[in-house]
Parts: sequence; structure tokens; C-alpha cells
Amino acid sequence: MLPVQAQFRRLVRWWVRRDPPRYRGLHEDLASANSGVTLDRYLLRTFLASGLFGIFWAVLGFLVMRLSVLPVVKVRVYTVFALRLPGFVLTDAAIALLQVVASAVIFLLTAYAAYTFFLRYPSILKQSRAIRINLLLHSAVSYMYAMRQGGAEMMTIFRAISASAAVYGEAAHEFRRVVRDTDYFGYDQITALRHLQDTTPSEKLQQFIQDLVSVIESGGDVLGFLDARVRIYQEDARFEQKTFLTTLQLAAEAYVTLFVAGPLFIIIVMVVMGLMSGAPILELSIVIYVLIPLGSLFFILAIDAISIKTETVERYTEERWLREFIDVRIEGRPGEEQSSRQLEWYDRVRNLRTFVRHPLQAFLVEPNRTFYVTVPVALAYVLLTVLATPAYADPEILVDVLDDHIIVALLIVLLPFGIAHQVWRTKVMRLEAATPEFLNRLSGINQVGLTLAQAITILVKADLGVLTYEIRKVKRDIDWGASVQEALVRFEERIRTPTIARAVTLITTASRMTGNISEVLNIAARDAAISENLKREREGEMFIYTAIIYLVFVVFVFVVAVIDVQFLSALADVNALSAAGGPAAGAVPIGNTPIITFERLLYHGCLVQALFSGLIAGQMGEASIRAGVKHAAVMLIIALVVFTVVI
Repeated sequence: MLPVQAQFRRLVRWWVRRDPPRYRGLHEDLASANSGVTLDRYLLRTFLASGLFGIFWAVLGFLVMRLSVLPVVKVRVYTVFALRLPGFVLTDAAIALLQVVASAVIFLLTAYAAYTFFLRYPSILKQSRAIRINLLLHSAVSYMYAMRQGGAEMMTIFRAISASAAVYGEAAHEFRRVVRDTDYFGYDQITALRHLQDTTPSEKLQQFIQDLVSVIESGGDVLGFLDARVRIYQEDARFEQKTFLTTLQLAAEAYVTLFVAGPLFIIIVMVVMGLMSGAPILELSIVIYVLIPLGSLFFILAIDAISIKTETVERYTEERWLREFIDVRIEGRPGEEQSSRQLEWYDRVRNLRTFVRHPLQAFLVEPNRTFYVTVPVALAYVLLTVLATPAYADPEILVDVLDDHIIVALLIVLLPFGIAHQVWRTKVMRLEAATPEFLNRLSGINQVGLTLAQAITILVKADLGVLTYEIRKVKRDIDWGASVQEALVRFEERIRTPTIARAVTLITTASRMTGNISEVLNIAARDAAISENLKREREGEMFIYTAIIYLVFVVFVFVVAVIDVQFLSALADVNALSAAGGPAAGAVPIGNTPIITFERLLYHGCLVQALFSGLIAGQMGEASIRAGVKHAAVMLIIALVVFTVVI
């Protein structure tokens, strides 16, 4: 007897063999999306995930229907001959049966919807990879041109670019397939390239591979071909950016409509409905605590799927360790033991000394370190607040009191991180803005016959803004014995941005192969200038949508505040005056629900909207959810001030 998983896999394979053309497109999408999952395994996961998704919503729907108070329903049935049959009243058993049937329908609909989504998801990933490949292809081709100018063979170029996936992203992952096919599957270079042409999701890369194969087979000038394509792709990058920005604009408009303006309209409608037939607390809670967070997370993931990660660039370096073996005798010299102990002690206290001397610098270089301080402080603040809060008889009042302190604790965590990240990002932006000018000057100096090290020595005296300080560090590393390539790599590791990483990769690669790299420097300068212009264009285009999110959020808070002050509070006062000797104004109910509960839900709605609207603003405007933390903190402060000070 085979295991259950193996049995399911056999059933899936049988299902695929029944209609192979039906899943041929899915198989191609999985390969193009670089998913690393076989067709039968993906279908098995699809069936299981769809079933679990349907079961979850069916159970949730059944529980909601069981907990809901349903009125007595009288039903009259009419036949096709318009003959009226005697009416009847739905009994508890009949209602339970209808609930079971409704749950079954919910299961079928949600499971089918999930199944359809999972079948289309590889296609979405495929299109996402195509966008990423197109946006980075011009940089990858620039790197290939730099190596080819130094005399490198094409397979050497493919291996080098595949090892630079941290810099060239999905474009490097595509050329990694060529290396895999030649090194492990025994394909020749041309066959591997044609296989990449058939599987890549990018039409631009397909055309590039097709033309490259033609040039190689005909014995043409590969260097000239790469030079021409570098210039063409650098111009095409702007048009790819416009397509990307159009998609972002559509996503921004959809988010504002569906998850900012939409919930506001629903809240207003539910408040009005509460006056007529009791407060819809359950429905309002679902909107605030479920629909808004889940919808916002969906938009964050969708935008992240089509965006290029521009936060950091990690370069993987090979470390060599000197090991002692028992069969090798090592002769020590007098005094070495003391020196070794001193070096070991220095390594242990170096980081601590650096932190003591420049405590803020450690947080600015790596904003995540702020959580090591802020999270314990926030937890201690919440704990002390809970211990100091008196035991209120009404739990509604207790929750209302603790709400504000929890938000303050959240701000203690978010605000320092947002400030540190913004300060570091501002510095990086200034460095990247000066990079094209730096590369152009390097190229001009190199053209007159000076080496790269001599050019850097001259540029130390130039005024390049904030980049001048980093150039001085590069010059200092060279003076202390490091090679130019090592000094530039250290410069890249200090900054860790894609623009500088690509420029450093181009320069170091070309300088290892030839001394005259003026043309490569010009290409690197144009690449850096184009990347900077594209980034500024994106920020300029998305700034208006970030402002719209702020504006709509302010309107959201304003409307909710008006409902709270002008409607709920007035209603509570009227009810309190009409019921002399009755409960306090804050506890006067709308239907069976205390007004204080209604007010807390509206307050939480503003807080939830503030948090996720801020994250969405950062993801759209700056391609980073980390950049959205500062927006979320600002919006949380606005909501907190409005509901605690103004109201």
C-alpha cells in the first residue's frame, strides 16, 4: 500500500493524462515562472489548497449563519400553473438544512474560485518575471559588453552574469539556465541558448537570444552587436517604465476605490441601518478587522510581485579559512601569542566600541536594529500600563482606555524605524544622484591615459557632494594596499544599492581585463543616469497617488469623526435625556449595542485604515513596504490625535 501522498499523486497524473492539452499551457507557465515545481506536484497542491480554502469558508459561513438571529419566514409556493399552495413556516430543522445546503454551495464556489486562481497564478508570475527581466536586461547586456570588450568568451560571460543574480536579478537567473544546460545536461552553447529562448517569459530576451545566436553562428562581430543592443535597451527602459507605472496607477486607483472609499460608504450605510433595525456589529467588525486588512495585504503582495526590489543588494563573497591539521607542524615565533590574543580581543570589542562612539550610526546603517530597543520598550510600556490601570466594572471602558496605550506602544516601535530608514534612504538617494557625474569624470580622466587608481586620486579633490566622502574612503583603501577592485567592492558593500552595485560590477569586471575602460565607464554612467531618471520618474508619477491616499485617509477620519461627534454623541445625549435615571450617556444603546462599542469600532476602523494605507503608500511610491512605515506612523498619529484630543 502506497502512502496517501503517493496515491494522490497517481490520481493527479491520471487526471492530467485524460486531457494533456488542457494543462500544456500551465506546464509552460510553470517553466517560464521558474517555479521549480513539476506539473503533477503543482496540481496536487492546487487540489489540496482549493479544498482547504473551500472548507474554511464553508465552515465560516455555516457558523455565521448559525450565530445569526433569523426571523420567522413564511413561504408560499406557486406552481407553474399559477396555483397557490398552502403557505408554511420554516422550522428549525428546515433552517438547519438550508444552512447546510448553503454551506455546501459556498464550499463549491470558493473551492472552484481558488482552483481557478491557482491555475492562473503561474501565468501571473510569468508576466511578473517578464517585467523584471525587461527592466534589468539593459544592465545585464551592459555587463556582457564590458566582459566581451575584455576578450572573454561567451560561456565565461554567461557564468559571470549568472553568479551576479544579486545585482541583475531575474535576467541573471535566465542566463543561469544556459550554464545549467551546458554544465550539467551536456548541451552545447547554441542548443542551451535556443532552449532559453523557448522558455523565457520575456519577448525582449527571446529576440535578444535569437539575434545573438544568429551572430554567433554566422561568425559576426559579437562585440559590435552587444554595443548596439546596450544603446537600444537603455532607450527602451523608459518605455518599460511607463508600462510599469500604468499598472501601478491602476492598482492605486483600485485600492483607493475599494478599500478606502468603499469601507467608508459601508460604514455610513451600516450606521444608518443601525437606527432602523439594530446595530450591525458583526458586519461592521468583518469589514474593519477582516476585509480591509486582507484586501490591503492582497494589494501589497500584488504590487510587490511586479516591482523590482531596490532596498539592498547583497554580494555573496567566498571566504577562505586557514585551518590547522594535526599532521602539520606549525612553528610559532616569539611574541606571536600575545599579538594573537590582542587581535582576538580587539575583534570582540570592536563592534561594541563602534556602537558606543556612534550609537545612532548603527541604527541608520541598519534600521532593523531599532527593533532591538523599541520592541522591549513598547512591551514594558504596555505591561506597566496594564498594571497601573484600575479595574473598571464595565469591560467596554477598560478596552477603550487600553486602546490608546497600545497605539502609543505601536508608535514607539514604528516611528524610530521609519525615521532611521528615511534618513538612510535620503543619504543613499543623494549618493545615487551623484553617481552618473562620478562615472563621467572617471571616463574623461581614463581617456587621457591615466589608470583607474590615478583617476580616483584626482577625483578626491573634486566636489561631488556627499559622494566625495565615499571616494576618499576608496582612495584610503587603495593607499593602504587594497586593489582598485577591492576598494570599489567595499564601497558597494557600504552603500548597498542596485545602481552603485551595477556600476561597480561593470567597472571591476572591465578593469580586470583591460586598462582602457573609458567606453565601459561611459556605459556605466549612462546606465546609472537612466536608472536615476527612471526612479525619479516613478517617484514623481506616484507622488500624486501617495498624496491622494493621504487625502482620502484624512477624509475617512473626518467623516468618521463627524459621525461620532455629531451623530452618535447627540443620539446618546437624546436617549439619556429621554430616559431619566437610566444608564450613562456612553452606555446608551443603539438597539441592543452600547454606543461606546460603536465608537470603538469606528476608532479601530481609522487605525486599521491608517496602518495599511501607510504601507500601501510606501509600496507604491518607493517600491518598499519598509518605506511605508513612516507613512503608517504619521497616519496613526493623525487618527490618535483626532480621537483623543479633538473629539
